[in-house]
Amino acid sequence: MEAYIFEWLNLLLRWLHVITAIAWIGSSFYFVWLDNSLTKPQDPELLEKGVGGELWAVHGGGFYNPQKYLLAPKTLPQNLHWFFWESYSTWLSGFALFSVLYLFNAGTFLVDKHVLDMTATTAVFAALGYLVAGWVVYDAICRLLGDKPGGDRVVGVLVTIYVVAAVWVACHVFSGRAAFLMTGASLATVMSANVLFWIIPGQRKMVASMRAGQSPDPIHGKRGKQRSVHNTYFTLPVIFAMLSNHYSMTYSAGNNWLVLLLIMLAGVLIRQFFVLKHKGIFKWQYPAAAVVILAGVAAWIAPKSALQSAPAAAQGAPAVSFAQVQQVIETRCIQCHAAKPTLMPVPGKGILLDSKDAILQHAQQIYQQAVVQKAMPLGNMTNITDDERALLGKWFEAGAKGE
Repeated sequence: MEAYIFEWLNLLLRWLHVITAIAWIGSSFYFVWLDNSLTKPQDPELLEKGVGGELWAVHGGGFYNPQKYLLAPKTLPQNLHWFFWESYSTWLSGFALFSVLYLFNAGTFLVDKHVLDMTATTAVFAALGYLVAGWVVYDAICRLLGDKPGGDRVVGVLVTIYVVAAVWVACHVFSGRAAFLMTGASLATVMSANVLFWIIPGQRKMVASMRAGQSPDPIHGKRGKQRSVHNTYFTLPVIFAMLSNHYSMTYSAGNNWLVLLLIMLAGVLIRQFFVLKHKGIFKWQYPAAAVVILAGVAAWIAPKSALQSAPAAAQGAPAVSFAQVQQVIETRCIQCHAAKPTLMPVPGKGILLDSKDAILQHAQQIYQQAVVQKAMPLGNMTNITDDERALLGKWFEAGAKGE
C-alpha cells in the first residue's frame, strides 16, 4: 500500500509540476516577446502619459493593446497583478516531486557506486548542498560584479564557467540520470530564487516609492532586468535536463557531462535566436549552430551493435540458450522488475521480467536498455558484467528465442 501511495504522489506532483511550469515558462516567454515587440506610440496622449511602447494584437476574437510605461503611470492603480506564484508553484511542486522520487530513494536513484561510492544519507545531503551551492555562487557573482560597468558581460562569463564546473561535479558525484536532473534543478532553483529575492522585492520597492510620491531608484529595475535575462537563457537547458531521465542514451554516455553541456548550449543558442527575432533581427547562424551541435552529439553517442562491442570470446561462442538469458535476468534484473521488487517500491516502469513470457515480451527493451545503452540495471546496482550484456545481445540478435 505504501508503494501505491507513493505512485499516486508521483503522478499528482508530476501533473502539478508540468502545469505550473507551463504557466511560468509561458508567461516568461510572453513578456520577453512583448518587451522586444513594443513600438513607440504615435498617439500624443499616450506619450504624454509616459507610455514608451505599445503593441496591438488580436487573439481569441478580441483586440488587445498592452502598453509599457517608461517608468510608471502618474497614478498607480490599486490592483496590480504580480507574476510570482507561477515561479514559486513550479519550484515547490518540483522539489516535492524530487523528494518523492529521488531523496526518498536516494540509494537507488542518486547513487551509482561506479561513479562515487557513498551512502544514501550522504547522497541526500550532497544533493541538497548542490542546490544551495548553485544559488549561493550565482548570487555572489551577480552581487559583486553585476552593478559594475560592463558587469553584464563579466557576470555572463563567470556564470557560464560556474555552470560548466557544476555539470562536471554533478556527473562525477551522482548517477548519470540524477546528475542531469540535479543540474536542471539547480538552474531552476536559481531562476525561482531570482524571482523571490530580487525581481519581486525590487518591484515592490519601486511601487512603494511611487505610492509615497518619491522617485524610485532605477537600480532595482536594472537588477531585476539582469536576473530576468539570465532566467530566459536558463529555460531551455532546464527543460532538457528535466526531460533527460527518459532518454538514457544521453546520461549513460561516456563523458556524459560534456553531452549535457553541449545540449544545453544548443538550447541557449536557440533561445538567443528567438530573443533577437522578437526585435526583428534574424540571426540564422544561431539555430544552425544548435542543429550542428545536436547532430554531432547524436552521432558521437550513437550506440554500436552488441556484437561489435562484445568481447571476441563471446562472438565466437555457441548460440545462447533461453536458460542462460533467464539466469542473467534472475540474477541482475528482477530485483527491480518483479511483482514484489527488492530494490524499488514498485516494478520499474511497470515492467515485469519474472516469467518466460514476460522476458520474451520485453526482449526489445532488454536489448535496448541493458545492451545498447547500458542504462540498466540502474546505476548497475546488481553488478551486471560486460560478458552478461554481450550474452543478452547475442540472444536478441539471433532472434530472441524462448528455447
